[in-house]
Amino acid sequence: MRIFISSVQKEFAAERQALGEYLSSDPLLRRFFEPFFFERDIPASDRRPDAVYLDEVDKCDLYLGLFGEDYGRENGHGLSSTHLEFNEATRLGKPRLIFVKGAADETKHPKMQSLIREADGQLVRRRFEDAADLLPAVYASLVDYLDATGKITDAPWDTRAARNATLTDIDPEHVARFVRLARKARGFPLPVGAEVSEVLTRLNLLDKGQPTNAAILLFGKDPQHFCLPSEVKCLHFHGTEVTKPIPSYQVYKGTAFELVDQAVDFVLSKLNRSVGTRKTSTQAPRDYEIPPDAVREAIVNAVAHRDYTSNGSVQVTLFADRLEVWNPGRMPTTLTLEQLRQIHRSVPANPTFAEPLYLAEYIERIGSGTTDIIRLCREAGLPEPSFSISDGFVATLYRPIASHPPSDLIPGGNAGTKSGPSRDQVEILHKCQIESSLLDLMELSGKTNRTKFRDQVLKPLLVDELIEPTIPDKPTSSKQRYRLTAKGRQMLTALGNKVERP
Repeated sequence: MRIFISSVQKEFAAERQALGEYLSSDPLLRRFFEPFFFERDIPASDRRPDAVYLDEVDKCDLYLGLFGEDYGRENGHGLSSTHLEFNEATRLGKPRLIFVKGAADETKHPKMQSLIREADGQLVRRRFEDAADLLPAVYASLVDYLDATGKITDAPWDTRAARNATLTDIDPEHVARFVRLARKARGFPLPVGAEVSEVLTRLNLLDKGQPTNAAILLFGKDPQHFCLPSEVKCLHFHGTEVTKPIPSYQVYKGTAFELVDQAVDFVLSKLNRSVGTRKTSTQAPRDYEIPPDAVREAIVNAVAHRDYTSNGSVQVTLFADRLEVWNPGRMPTTLTLEQLRQIHRSVPANPTFAEPLYLAEYIERIGSGTTDIIRLCREAGLPEPSFSISDGFVATLYRPIASHPPSDLIPGGNAGTKSGPSRDQVEILHKCQIESSLLDLMELSGKTNRTKFRDQVLKPLLVDELIEPTIPDKPTSSKQRYRLTAKGRQMLTALGNKVERP
């Protein structure tokens, strides 16, 4: 089906280009729609322009109108090309999709205001702020059209009404939190106190008044009640292979935003951190061995682009040498694994689901997610990440080789184990480069139970002679301090952390 995209005004140059690329690349829409652009698809001729584009309106199956600030050049009867096109589509009974730029119309040309009012009296139109805001709105409208005309028997999963869900299944606090984030990050136009239904309508997350699957996953009170596989499974292995029993295994539930935050926190809590010097502030800087932004990007991409019709769950697995983020998803047919390593066109698998993640600044829209992961890891001096297809999509981020100390330097180490010191223990080793009290070390680790701290954190370091007490004969002395040993310095070097005084 051919779509006539109205308006040749310069104010819509970015939107028109984005629309053309999007309609040509989206796996679903490109099966059904071919966009027509007057200035691109019509060769030079001696025919009057208005006669040509009105003929094209007649040939097209749908009319997509972009209404903005300007009215456009007027003909002898005082009508612009956009107005003439709209009138012709109306006369011919063509399906019309109207998108109005901006939240208010007061600053628009008076004749454009009149055209918008004319359209309001005949059909439902949607508003948008920029090219990025326009694409998911067009996607939702075209999917609705395909569904209503029987071109597709099932709408895409994210746009379908969640079975048996009502607005009471949406948590108003989740919606309010999103609005606060989106207003700050992207200038989302609705106020924090907006009604839930108003926000969902703005985000194209209602289907005939019923929350869609995307709405439930983003803002639901109990998303997994409607989609159990939407949970995220996080595993941590001390070695480089999957072994049982699993040392650390968590299954996270909640909204998409909560899943991302919980999974990122899980990974960061297991990674080693190096502690720098207090040259510029009272707080010593701490650097994770894998950049947190790269970890977050890999996880949010898995949550945003996975196949939600699959029974599989996103799986985040941390090994001694790498982080693997797997999701039951497919590569868009227009992209290759090699193209993921370059800036590429964004083709989200779940557009109406991905849109709020973008507005809350969890993801970007320009296809830079994988390239950002690569750049961040390069800047950290890490091996280049890899991407692969293995019964789903896998992003692999590598830990520094020096993160895996020789077996004879492993705390509590018994022969053959591949576990390393915990994050808290690494920080304590750094801290003990100067003599430190028990309370100082507890405060550094954020621990409050003295007995548990001694047994679980401090004792293994003492047993393995990585630190030593300054008064060994009086272990409970109020003047007792702890300092790094030569073996402890070797450990820090093996971990790739420069040994310096804080």
